[in-house]
Amino acid sequence: MGIKAPHSVSRRLTRGLAWTGVFGGLALIIFVSFDVEVMLEQKSSADGWRGEWLEIAEHVVLPLLLLMVPMFFAVRWVIRTSLAPLSTAAAHMDSVVGTDRGFRVNLEEFPLETQPFARALNDLLARLDDVAEQREAFAANVAHELRTPLAILMIELDRLGSPDALRLKKDVAAMKRLVGQIMMMAQVEAHVARPVSHDIVSLPDVAMDVTNRFAPLAAEQGRHVALAVEGEPMVSGIRETLAAAVSNLVENALRVTPEGGTVVIAVGPDARICVRDEGAGLSVADLAALSQRFARADHANAGGAGLGLAIVARIAEIHHARLITNPDRKEIGLLFQGAYQIADQSDRQLS
Repeated sequence: MGIKAPHSVSRRLTRGLAWTGVFGGLALIIFVSFDVEVMLEQKSSADGWRGEWLEIAEHVVLPLLLLMVPMFFAVRWVIRTSLAPLSTAAAHMDSVVGTDRGFRVNLEEFPLETQPFARALNDLLARLDDVAEQREAFAANVAHELRTPLAILMIELDRLGSPDALRLKKDVAAMKRLVGQIMMMAQVEAHVARPVSHDIVSLPDVAMDVTNRFAPLAAEQGRHVALAVEGEPMVSGIRETLAAAVSNLVENALRVTPEGGTVVIAVGPDARICVRDEGAGLSVADLAALSQRFARADHANAGGAGLGLAIVARIAEIHHARLITNPDRKEIGLLFQGAYQIADQSDRQLS
């Protein structure tokens, strides 16, 4: 069975008006010809017939052609102009990121006849947003309820001190990390659904907070966390979520950095904050693949759930930033579109 051609309002209107003009012209010619036959009852010569047909062509057919040609182009222009708002609305919808919440089409962009369709589309988008919010709220509530039992379980395992308890502690720690990631993803999605006001955030301050948080943990693992800052880039954003993004990058970097290695949190000189490790590096294609939820690298350990880079990518999106990678420098980070730059361009290195 063949594929049915898409319905075209413009083509149907043009075809209908064209056939109307053709049949109307034929009816007019027949009517005029009937009157001419009445007048020709008294004429039988060929010259008389020829003269009358020339009269019809000159006063009927030619004016019809002169009228129909500009009417054809005028009708095409009217149809194209009338349907132009639909093209504008479609372009507006195409420009919206697929993961954006709360998007609704502007009814004023639609012709009056198509506004019922636009209203139905808005109702559908609203229902989809409600379903997504309910799903995320459920995941966040489950994760929140799991935090306390996991914390109690960790305390009980600390009391045992047996080799089996140490193995179980690693599993519980992985579960706690997964629960925290699920809650963070829910918070990020909540910011998308109901945008909150952004503040002017200092990227060096964010990097400093993350460094102070992970330096003791890295030392326990025989690794180091260093901070390299060039300039004082400031961006518009949510400090807590930006810190969460950098924290996820640092956690990933510590897992791929060998013992004795160093993870560097680099800021500047432009509006960027990156995490450099001593792993194998990540290509652009691999970064795009691993930014999907529950995607894991081949070298990932069993404790990972594949949410870390997905969270970072989502945070970058709500901050109008890009998640970037430089495989040669073995770093991954966020590049922001705009920044509030402070004049100090000095470098500083902290460990």
